[in-house]
Amino acid sequence: MAHSVGMLGQQCFDLKNKAIAHDLHDYSSMDEIPTIDYSLLFFKDHNERANSLEHLRKACQYFGCFYVRTSNTHTYTHQLLINGVEERVVEGALKGISDFFELTNQEERSEYLKKNSMDRIRWYLRSDAGENRENVKIVTHPEYHCPSKPDSCKDAIGKYLKGMHEVEQGLAKAISTTLGYEETYIEKEFKLEAGFDVATLNLYPPSLQSKGSTGLAEHTDPGFFVSLIQYVNGGLQVLSHKGNWITVNIPRNTIFVGIGDHFEILTNGKYKSHIHQVILDNNEVKRISMAILHGPSLDTFVAPAPGFIDDSHPPSYRGMTYKESLELNGFDEIDVQSSLIQLQMPLSL
Repeated sequence: MAHSVGMLGQQCFDLKNKAIAHDLHDYSSMDEIPTIDYSLLFFKDHNERANSLEHLRKACQYFGCFYVRTSNTHTYTHQLLINGVEERVVEGALKGISDFFELTNQEERSEYLKKNSMDRIRWYLRSDAGENRENVKIVTHPEYHCPSKPDSCKDAIGKYLKGMHEVEQGLAKAISTTLGYEETYIEKEFKLEAGFDVATLNLYPPSLQSKGSTGLAEHTDPGFFVSLIQYVNGGLQVLSHKGNWITVNIPRNTIFVGIGDHFEILTNGKYKSHIHQVILDNNEVKRISMAILHGPSLDTFVAPAPGFIDDSHPPSYRGMTYKESLELNGFDEIDVQSSLIQLQMPLSL
């Protein structure tokens, strides 16, 4: 079913179109989410690796999102073993999330309702025309927090987070390379070793039980990038560079990755944060997912970097610390709400 592009989507779509119209090449005819083979980003063969990095560059610049094939990818490069996330670990994490919602009652989960601004676990429940979902947000890095019940949840998610942290480090190196910088560029700019990561464990109801067709309204996410795994495909949609909503159907052995607001800010709009929404029209059963917002450290000051600024590309965003931007609209750190629109500089006439 087609859905109209809202105000946020139209604003960002117009800006993105202007930025990429001159350089679409073979991606101009694509209107599906690209797939990146994680192992090829570190392949020994120079040509194979260069082709894969170019594919990654185009995915970041034109789509702002991609699928990354991570399972069973093992390759040696300069004596460093690059690992993905095994499929059984992904399935285990999703089972742990399902157990959390099925083996605890709502009263037990409500103990994680907001207590103060420094919450490291927080439970939410919305059922109205603008949003239909139950979710719990947990800070996963630099310290791992998770509900104590059931036992299976914390252990299973913890194993997934360990593998995903390796993938985050690998993608930071590869994306840095696509920008023409040394591999450690993003890691240093964002202080990723102390990065503030938040996972959202989602339960979306079947459409027959929802109060409207919207699971989550269109938005972008803060941070470096967001990664997502889900039990049932369908529902999540991303806005393509052609202005169409594409349903995210994550293939086996892959993870969905979308560029975040603060990487758009760092690159002065070269790589765009992706716009997405959740629609429940075709949800025949409940849908479980986990999105992790991989962010800079809270004290990192994020602004357009000098390498992305010149006479033709003046700064498009004002800078502030990651913590300040998360709290800009009256939210708390754990809410990880976007403030990208407020950080945009006024367009000069």
